[in-house]
Amino acid sequence: MKANYPVRIRWVHFPLHPKTPPEGKSLAELFAGRDIEPMRKRMRSLMQEAGLPYGDRTHTYNSRLAQELGAWADTQPGGAKLHDALYRAYFAEAVNIADIDKLVEIVGKEGLDRDAARTVLETRSFKAAVDADWARSRAAGITGVPTFTHGDLVVVGCQPYEILERFVQHIIGSKEKRPPADTDFANP
Repeated sequence: MKANYPVRIRWVHFPLHPKTPPEGKSLAELFAGRDIEPMRKRMRSLMQEAGLPYGDRTHTYNSRLAQELGAWADTQPGGAKLHDALYRAYFAEAVNIADIDKLVEIVGKEGLDRDAARTVLETRSFKAAVDADWARSRAAGITGVPTFTHGDLVVVGCQPYEILERFVQHIIGSKEKRPPADTDFANP
């Protein structure tokens, strides 16, 4: 989207399955009693349509530390690329993003400071920033990810590019009618 339109993205972290233990939980257990194969097929199709990698993960992992790391990365030169790396690690490579060592490894692969990242994770120095994002998500009534917002406009869920393009075109078209606002993306 950024390649085609003048949008500024601000990631807002969201508590997706926040009670997941650090070792993770199988998708079968998380969605007990439900046939998860149709969900997997839909996600795979949507990701393929969007040109995003998507693997055959069997577990969900607690994303809290990855969110704190993402908030830190937003303060670092070149840190924005960490969001994509965390996405790939979780959704395509099935990495446990609750594991500090694995998170530090991802940081290093992206050319960011591993020691600083470890300190951020061990001291939880971005905990308050993520707590504020979670509160903002709750106050806005967000119940899932991704959620795209601009002022009072909202698009929920993984959507085809054309839907997001119409959303952005509407925002650009209405810019003269009201003061500009940032576009936020809720991030798991």
